[in-house]
Amino acid sequence: MTPPVLELLGIERTYRTAAGALKVLQGTDLRILPGELVGLVGPSGSGKSTLLHTAGLLERPEGGSIFLDGIDCLKLNDNGRTGIRRRKIGFVYQFHHLLPEFNAIDNIAMPLMIAGVKKSAAREKATRLLGEMGLEERAFHQPGQLSGGEQQRVAIARALANDPKLVIADEPTGNLDPATTERVFGTLIKMVREEGAGVLVATHNFALTRHMDRILTLKDGKLIDYVE
Repeated sequence: MTPPVLELLGIERTYRTAAGALKVLQGTDLRILPGELVGLVGPSGSGKSTLLHTAGLLERPEGGSIFLDGIDCLKLNDNGRTGIRRRKIGFVYQFHHLLPEFNAIDNIAMPLMIAGVKKSAAREKATRLLGEMGLEERAFHQPGQLSGGEQQRVAIARALANDPKLVIADEPTGNLDPATTERVFGTLIKMVREEGAGVLVATHNFALTRHMDRILTLKDGKLIDYVE
């Protein structure tokens, strides 16, 4: 049996509010296999962002376990979890968060250089990723010179630069028109399938869910299969 890329077991997450304790995740379980695309849908406030942040090691739950690529992440200290995020997780957001003063190549190369890769090797890999995105001719353009779809493809290439085991995408096409959405998301799917990364995508765009292997929603703090 193929071991999962991500495994959440019995995750508990509670926020303290003026009205009292708000339990968002209550014994939540999730397994994602290599090359599997899992969609996460549901209304605002249902806990999708909390689940993404927990799976991405950006928030620490009050209970449960998180295994990423076989590593028991909650037994690591803050520096250890940061290292896992940098090496094994790629993030794609609704807003691309590209650095405006750098061109497309250097935006993609940046996480590689932060991880210790030499600049020449990092830029070489960034160039290859841009080619796979169909953006060879835009390599030396800054974000302000790119269209919205081009900027998001650069952001996806940046997320994949470190060959992550897990890609977490939060409304990755939320600002794009339908035609650009299909092109951008199709590129993401192609690349993660080829690399064997697991993918967790939160979206309100139900047109995207037909590309997913599974679609889940949160109900009473637990993940269940989504039924239309």
